[in-house]
Amino acid sequence: MKEVALSEIKDELSKYLRLAEDEEIVITRHGKPAGLLIGFASEEDWFDYRLEHDPRFLQRVESARKSVREGRVTRIEDLAP
Repeated sequence: MKEVALSEIKDELSKYLRLAEDEEIVITRHGKPAGLLIGFASEEDWFDYRLEHDPRFLQRVESARKSVREGRVTRIEDLAP
């Protein structure tokens, strides 16, 4: 993870967007973290990011995990062929 001052990001945004495709860049203001620049190498990366941060999706995952913990699932091995 790289740290870059906001003033530098503003002057060379295109450069840092390209760099952010490979690593997250912490944007600092007066030497303190102020934001995070995340680049996407492809539309699939953008889709994955959106999915991983979608509250509805995360809620469904947690609900499924709770069902597993409580034993309210059917194992695939138990399904009739």
